[in-house]
Order: sequence, then structure tokens, then C-alpha cells
Amino acid sequence: MTNTVQNEYYPNYVSPPGEILLETLEVIGMPQSELAKRINRPVKTVHEIIRGKAAITAEIALRLEQILSTPASFWLNGEQFYQEFLARFAKDQRLNSWVTWLNEIPVEEMMRRGWMPRCTDPSQQVFEALKFFGASCPDAWQAMFVECQMARYRQSATVQSHLGAVSAWLRQGELESQEIDYIAPYNTETFRDALSSLRALTTQPVSIFQQELVRLCANAGVAVVFVPELPNTNIWGATQWLASTEGKALIELTLGYQTDDHFWFTFFHEAGHILLHGEPQVFLEIDDKDREKEEYEADTFASNMLVPRHQWQQFIAQGSYHSKVRIEEFAKEVGIAPGIVVGRLQHENLLPENECNDLKRHLEWA
Repeated sequence: MTNTVQNEYYPNYVSPPGEILLETLEVIGMPQSELAKRINRPVKTVHEIIRGKAAITAEIALRLEQILSTPASFWLNGEQFYQEFLARFAKDQRLNSWVTWLNEIPVEEMMRRGWMPRCTDPSQQVFEALKFFGASCPDAWQAMFVECQMARYRQSATVQSHLGAVSAWLRQGELESQEIDYIAPYNTETFRDALSSLRALTTQPVSIFQQELVRLCANAGVAVVFVPELPNTNIWGATQWLASTEGKALIELTLGYQTDDHFWFTFFHEAGHILLHGEPQVFLEIDDKDREKEEYEADTFASNMLVPRHQWQQFIAQGSYHSKVRIEEFAKEVGIAPGIVVGRLQHENLLPENECNDLKRHLEWA
């Protein structure tokens, strides 16, 4: 359910407590200079308090109580209310000046998905969007999600043209990772063991493997979350180390995988980044042909993790990989889903793209 921001009334002007102080002095006929003597403060200080240029401190409030018989709480509450008004007014001015920043992020889609409350006022949208990103201003967002993180992503035209959408998708993944009940400190060996166990789950439907995948990885210090892709970004997955927690990694996956071979290869590819490349690398998997050395290394890791190199080479050497029966037999021998074998054969151009696709299992995401 999408939250909607309820408008609250705030006055557009609040008198400084100094104005009340001036009225009080005029009623009792006390000059400002006389009050300054009695509270043991310079006349300039009294002038500034009256004009709202200086705040009434707790000490001065107590002295005013003693001289004017008005409770110190009266002056302090008035000062607090006035300072809150000034701060809110300044905040509104800043938010209004940042409205053009909304053009850089998919604010309508974020509201539609419930990532931020629905509101129509542009300045309120700025406030809610910054709250979502955990940033105090657009410059802070730029430093957190663009200059710092995006600089470490594989640079491509797709990423560069959708930085706002990519940053929103990544941020939602971070937030959802916080909802995982428990994430242990990262441990390399535990994670490797988890990956070995997960190979056997490739034959299971989403309803079985998804929860177990999250649990096993969390026990190894890796949060796994599923966040639907934002339009036009072509993201399949991402790997990063969580800045808000020490020694914990995040694998973020979309729900765009139609078949089991694509999903499992992407997952093990992301796992490869964690094991091979470590902190503080951040990797974004998109539909792009421009690939770097780390991407090839993660590809190789995923391929060999799903099907050990020597077993794959033996299978290819037999030359029977065009047979559906042999593909299913080999998949059973190595303990993975046959669709993964088909996907690898097609990727290596050993099998046409239109052959044996019925061995791939279509994934049904909740």
C-alpha cells in the first residue's frame, strides 16, 4: 500500500519572542537600557533579542523571570517556536531551490511502488526523495550514489543515462537488505559452502529455492534481495559491500529472469565478484557488450561453479551435447538443472539459440 503525505498547517509568520518583550517593557515603562543593566547584559544584546537577531537563552530567560515575573518557560517556549519556524522556513526555501533535481530521479515510479509516500507538492517530493536516499541534499546524493559508487560501476552509456534510476534501485536494495532477520559477518569459507549447497537447489522451483538462497547467504554475511528492475535501466543484478554495516555484502537481483539458466548464472556471477574482487568494488550487471576483466572473471567463476571445468570438457569432448537425453543425463550427473546446461551450450555457440529450450524451466516469481 502506498502512503500518502497528509498536508499539515504551518503559519507563514511567527513573531520573535523579542516583540513580546518589547511590548512588556513599554507597558511597564522600562527602557531597554534599564533592562540591560538588570539582567547584566550589554544594551546591544537586548536590542538584538527584541529584533529577533539573538536568541533568548535559558540563562537570560531565568533573569527575565526574576525581573519581569514572567515564567522562564514562557520565554523559552516562544524562542523554541520561533527558531522552529525559522528552520522550517529555511528548509522550505532549500527544498524549493532543489525541485529541478526531481528530473534526475524516477520520482513517479518510486511513488507508484511505495518506495516513498505519494505527494503532489514538488518541494515535499524533494523532501521524501532525499529521505528515501538517506541524504540531506542533492549534493549529498550526488556524492553518495554517483561520484562515490557510480564511479566504481562498469561505465557504459546505459548506466550514465539512467544514473537516477540506477541509484534508486540500488538504494531500495539496501533498504530491503535491512529487513533480513539476521546477516552474519562475512566469511569466505562459509559463503563457498553455501554456494555448493545452492547448486543442488537449481532443480527446485522459486517457491523452494528463493527463501533458502536468502537464508544460506545471510548466514555467510551476504544479503540477497530481489528488487524489480526500474524501466529503461536493463539491470539484471548488482554486487556491493554495504556501507551501513561492517563486513557484509549485498547481492541485488531483479525479477526479470524468465528462465532458470539466466537466473542462476547471474547469481553465481555476482557471487564470483564477492569472492574474487572483494571490497570496495561495486559491480552492476546490465545488458551491455562493453565488459571489463572482472566481468570475464566472474563469468568464468559462475560457469565453473555450476559445472566444474573438467566435467564440462569431458562432456563437450564426447560430442553428444545435441541430444536432449544426453543433456538431461549430464545435468543429473553434475547435480544441476538441465536448463543451465542448455544455456551454457548456447552461450558457447555449441547449440543454436532455438534448440532444447524446452529443457529450461520458466520461473514464476511471487
